[in-house]
Amino acid sequence: MSLSFAAPSDKAIPLHVVSEDDFATWSKDQSASAQAWISAQGFTGASGQAVAVAGEDGAPAMAAIGYGTEKSRKRGRFHLAGGAAKLPKGDYAVVGGLSDQDAPSEALGWLLAGYRFDRYRKQTPLMANLVAPAGVDATRIEALAAGEALTRDLINTPASDMGPPDLEQAARDLAQEHGAKIAVIAGDALLEQNLPMIHTVGRAADRAPRLIDMHWGKTGPKLTLVGKGVCFDTGGLNLKPATSMGLMKKDMGGAAAVLGLAHMIMATGLKLQLRVLIPAVENAVSGNAFRPQDILTSRKGLTVEINNTDAEGRLVLADALALADEEEPDQIISMATLTGAARVAVGPDLAPYFSDDPDFVSALETSAAEQADPVWRMPFHDAYEQLIEPGIADLDNAPKGGFAGCITAALFLRRFVTESPYAHFDIYGWQPTDAPARPKGGVGQGTRAIYAALGPLLRL
Repeated sequence: MSLSFAAPSDKAIPLHVVSEDDFATWSKDQSASAQAWISAQGFTGASGQAVAVAGEDGAPAMAAIGYGTEKSRKRGRFHLAGGAAKLPKGDYAVVGGLSDQDAPSEALGWLLAGYRFDRYRKQTPLMANLVAPAGVDATRIEALAAGEALTRDLINTPASDMGPPDLEQAARDLAQEHGAKIAVIAGDALLEQNLPMIHTVGRAADRAPRLIDMHWGKTGPKLTLVGKGVCFDTGGLNLKPATSMGLMKKDMGGAAAVLGLAHMIMATGLKLQLRVLIPAVENAVSGNAFRPQDILTSRKGLTVEINNTDAEGRLVLADALALADEEEPDQIISMATLTGAARVAVGPDLAPYFSDDPDFVSALETSAAEQADPVWRMPFHDAYEQLIEPGIADLDNAPKGGFAGCITAALFLRRFVTESPYAHFDIYGWQPTDAPARPKGGVGQGTRAIYAALGPLLRL
């Protein structure tokens, strides 16, 4: 699978992007035979429609994709991708109807429409290839698409083939591709290296827990990405019901997201010093599994009372965040499929995030709109700090009451970052239904927005 643009060519099929509002005017400019064919196909410029008009030799001579109305475009994204799959085989070049502002995101959407998860079954490829529209940075868009494809592949792979060793190998492959350095601390060495909560959460599984630590870049500001790598989450001794366990292969979505983002950064050569930390574990059930009411001591020295073994993600992230903070980078960002409360709050399509830095918020909100990668700011609400303080220990990993679950989880994580600017993303990492450029399955969230925000945020 290659998510890349077609080479420019005089033989590329002209592609018109036609909105419903402009359809009548555009149609009048076409030949009589083309008008007849377009009318017969019922093409009106509605979003997701596509039509190809044959030339004298029977091959497509021109094509059009519907761009809908301004209102319909606000209710979705990647509108060209919706029509790309309906076009016959060929290379297509946009000749009108697409603004310079929309061209990058629509071009990205077209590439992402070509994504197929074909590890276990052959999939029908996208037949229509796009020539990069004028003014679009093709190399950058292809890097974004490749990073997103990596994230999707990792999430879509079941835990039988994506356990902690496999996630480690994926990180090693990425490091080798870009000349990054990587180190891994696994098994009992986690205790020797003062990463006790990562060890505790993962010790019950047959495949040993580990911390993956990747470095790239020698100059520029320091950015550390921390991704939750729970390769499967049974809930531990607080066992999940079957309905909640069914999608838990995606509980390493935070790790998948930061690896995809790392590819975007390295492939485009951003001038920064990148560190990626992934605590990779399975939350399994065994005789040595950690228990409710256990009290754990973290790398930072804070003690944590375990009131639900199914709130394990914040435990492994806590040790990784404490390690990240010791280096005092210019920015720490954590990404995790952390709480169901976040899904209740904003649904599957938005990536909720937490940050108290107005510069980070401003840069991210601007880039999210430009990248068609929606995010939503949630509060680090200090008044809820008392909810994560059980009394018997410094912190409670699962406060009672059920209120503000994503906020209390974020506040818990913030306790482990005291020296560095910090932002946290509580993503879903899963597309529940097919949508243009986003087939059902694993999906990246927030990563393109973060990538585009790094320039103004870190003054690259």
